[in-house]
Amino acid sequence: MRDMTISKDIIHIGASDKNIKIFENQYVLENGMSYNSYLIKDQKNVVLDTIDEKLTEKWLENLEKALEGEKPDYLVVSHMEPDHAYNIGILAKKYPDMKIVGNQITFNMLSNFFKEIDFSKRKFVVMEGDVLDIGKHKLQFFMAPMVHWPEVMVTYEQTEKILFSADGFGKFGALDADEEWDCEARRYYFGIVGKYGMQVQSLLKKATNLDIQMICPLHGPILKENLEYYINKYNIWSSYEPEEEGIYIACSSIYGNTLKAAEKMAEVLRNKGNKKVVLADLAKEDWAEAVEDAFRYSHLIVASSSYNAGLFPPMKHFLDHLKERNYQNRTVGIIENGSWAPSAGKCMKETLESMKNINIVEPVITIKSTMNDENIAQMEEMADKML
Repeated sequence: MRDMTISKDIIHIGASDKNIKIFENQYVLENGMSYNSYLIKDQKNVVLDTIDEKLTEKWLENLEKALEGEKPDYLVVSHMEPDHAYNIGILAKKYPDMKIVGNQITFNMLSNFFKEIDFSKRKFVVMEGDVLDIGKHKLQFFMAPMVHWPEVMVTYEQTEKILFSADGFGKFGALDADEEWDCEARRYYFGIVGKYGMQVQSLLKKATNLDIQMICPLHGPILKENLEYYINKYNIWSSYEPEEEGIYIACSSIYGNTLKAAEKMAEVLRNKGNKKVVLADLAKEDWAEAVEDAFRYSHLIVASSSYNAGLFPPMKHFLDHLKERNYQNRTVGIIENGSWAPSAGKCMKETLESMKNINIVEPVITIKSTMNDENIAQMEEMADKML
C-alpha cells in the first residue's frame, strides 16, 4: 500500500477500485484505479472532492471515521467529472449546512448533474488567487481551465505547502499497485490531458511561484519526495518535446507481411547503433500505450497495409489519436504496403502533415505485398536519416 499519510490535520479519505478493468470506457486497466479525496480538520472542516459512485459506501465510511463525530463546513469541488463529483449530492443532503466551494463554471455544471438540489444559498464562489481561511490552514485557489475540463481548479494549502492538483500528476492503478509511477502516469497524461499542453504549461507557471512540499492528486499516490522530477516530466509532456531519444515503430499489418517489414526496419536501425528501438503491432497493442510511446520517443516510423483504398483501421485510429492530442515536434518515417494500388502511404502522410512541426523522412517506402532487396536498401537509407 502506498503511504497516503499527509499530516495530523489532513487525511486521505479516498479508496481504490481493484476490480475495474476499463476507465472512462476506453482505457484498459491492469491494476485497478484509485480515487482520492481529502479532509482538512481545523476550526472549519473541509472536504476536498468526493469520489466515484462505485466506492460511495467506502468513502462515506472513511469520511465519517476521519470526522470523529464532527461535520464538514465546506466541500471544495476541484473538478466536476463524475469519478470525482458523483457524491456531491449525497454529501449535500447529508450535511445541509455545508457550503460548496467552486468557481462560477463549477456551479453552472452542478445544476446539470444535480437538478434536484438548490445550491444557490450554499455556494461559495472563488476566483483566481482567492484564499479561504479555516483557522491554522489557509486554502488558495488557482484556476486551471481545460486541465482538462473548463471548471478545473487546484488548491494550495499555504501552511503545510501542499498542492491539491486535481487530475494533474495523476496515474492509472490502485494505490497498492506494484508499478513505477512514470509509465502509467504518462499513459494517463497523454490519454486524458495530452490535448491541453498549453493549458498545463499555464498551470505549471503558476506552480513555479509556490513553495510546494507535497502534491496530492485525485488519482494515484501522494507525491512527497523529489517533486522536481514529477514537475519536470509534466513540463516535458506538456511542451510536446521528446522524453527520450529513441525510435517507435508503429505497425498495422493484415496478414503479417507489413509486420515482417517493420521487424526488418527495426533490425536495420539497431544494426546502425540505435540503442532504443520499440516495435508495436497496433492490432494487439493497447491504443493508449501506443499513444504514450509515440509521445515518449524522439522518432516515429509508421508502417501500414492499405485497406479499401485507404488505411488499415488500427493505423487510422492510432494517427487520429495522435492528432487529437496535438502530436508534434517529431521526425517520422513512412512505410506502406499494397498489393495492387498502395494507398496507406498517402493517407498517413496527409494526416501527419496536418500536425505541427512534423519532419517526414523522404521517400516513403512502398512495399508490393512482400518486401524485396530494394525495400531493404530504402530502409537502410531511412535509418541513416533517423540517426
